[in-house]
Amino acid sequence: MKASYIENLDEWKKGFSFSVPVHVRFSETDMFGHVNNTVPITYFEFARIEYMKELGLMQHWLMGDNGCIPVVADIQVDYTQQVYFDELLDVHVKVDSVGRSSIDVHYWVTNEKGETCFTGRGAMVQISKETGKGHPWTEGEKELFARQHSLSAKN
Repeated sequence: MKASYIENLDEWKKGFSFSVPVHVRFSETDMFGHVNNTVPITYFEFARIEYMKELGLMQHWLMGDNGCIPVVADIQVDYTQQVYFDELLDVHVKVDSVGRSSIDVHYWVTNEKGETCFTGRGAMVQISKETGKGHPWTEGEKELFARQHSLSAKN
């Protein structure tokens, strides 16, 4: 497996410190019995939201008086092996890099044996509700991402 956003797979894996479990539902499988190719994006979304809750950012965005919202600018999935109904997966999430108003979020999905099922990445942009343009991260938000990144780098 070689995705363009992964230079060294072992080093890349060490960067994750957050994950959530996902149980594959029957409705997520297709006529061939494996997870439909669109489903990993919903797993990424679920894990990304839980990660942002952990950081305290999701609650901030959901407040009615907050002037910013997060939007996904792009998303990529790289499939390594098939996944089937009733499997228990771990969806790992990390912020790989921080821009002025964007972050590059990486995903790593493993099965109960610890095998990689799929990986992914996507850009998320914080935009102003008023202008629809990118809104810069605060220093505090940048520190949250950096702190999470440095915690995972130590693991």
